[in-house]
Amino acid sequence: MHISLEQTIAELKKGGVVAIPTETVYGLAADATNDMALKKIFTTKQRPADHPLIVHISDISQVPDWVTDFPEVAVKLAKAFWPGALTLVLPAKPHVSRVVRGNEPTVALRVPNHPLALQLLKQSGLCVAAPSANLFTQLSPTTASHVEAGLGKTIPVLDGGACTVGIESTIVSVAADGQWQLLRPGMISEAEIAKVAGVPQQTNHTLATQKEAPTTPKAPGQHALHYSPRTPLTLYKDRQDLLAACDTLQNTDKSYAALLIGEGEVPACKVITLPDRPEKVAEQLYSSLHALDAMRVDRLLVELPPDTPVWMAVLDRLMRAGHQ
Repeated sequence: MHISLEQTIAELKKGGVVAIPTETVYGLAADATNDMALKKIFTTKQRPADHPLIVHISDISQVPDWVTDFPEVAVKLAKAFWPGALTLVLPAKPHVSRVVRGNEPTVALRVPNHPLALQLLKQSGLCVAAPSANLFTQLSPTTASHVEAGLGKTIPVLDGGACTVGIESTIVSVAADGQWQLLRPGMISEAEIAKVAGVPQQTNHTLATQKEAPTTPKAPGQHALHYSPRTPLTLYKDRQDLLAACDTLQNTDKSYAALLIGEGEVPACKVITLPDRPEKVAEQLYSSLHALDAMRVDRLLVELPPDTPVWMAVLDRLMRAGHQ
């Protein structure tokens, strides 16, 4: 059910949930200060209550409304990457809803880089929690039609076209003393973050040397099984292994389809090929998996990208999608 921006604002203000576009994926949005509305997100997604939600704000000036500390490292990152696909996890003020925090002492904040999402936030004056608009552990949506296929046509959707980044934001936790940790990889890389922060990521070794090692905050997308199509999926590090599996499947009554990174063909098999470029694979990854899922075959065969820093985010999503 597609609705207008004005209808979206009205629905959110009365405590409803609406699927909204961002540059990463579509989010299932609710007023981040309304506990009853926030609980509808968890119910609709069938998401465990201890999983924190990302709060989408319209501007860096709103950060102090949510956090007790906004360290200089976090300020640098926000100025460099907002609006954009970076989420900052910071110490939360006591008034911040325990529902949105997942009972954690921290809150996750992001300024989205999508014109319609920003217009919604600025015009409404709201800050919205908006995890991906899909059932828990299933494929994230990057179009309005993906939302409807996953959650049904009764969920109102603000259609903002296809997402341009295509996978969820990079999540970075910054402690009050300025030390930072990468909690979820995204298309803003660890190297880019370290360059702006001016200090390297704190490691488990550095944590172990402290008298009181802070715990790593929980963050969205850390569940072992996540971003998964309904069709069983097998991952292959080597294309020759994928082709060998296809040869085996040809001699069975099982149907199958494949996703390749870079040009190629698979005999007697429906194939989607993605360009051999990390940003293009990220942009098209979920839409490709949705398309493969819609083929209703018995198994999906997916080629993994190289295990290198530039492919970290895509590799993370695929490894979780294929976790058995």
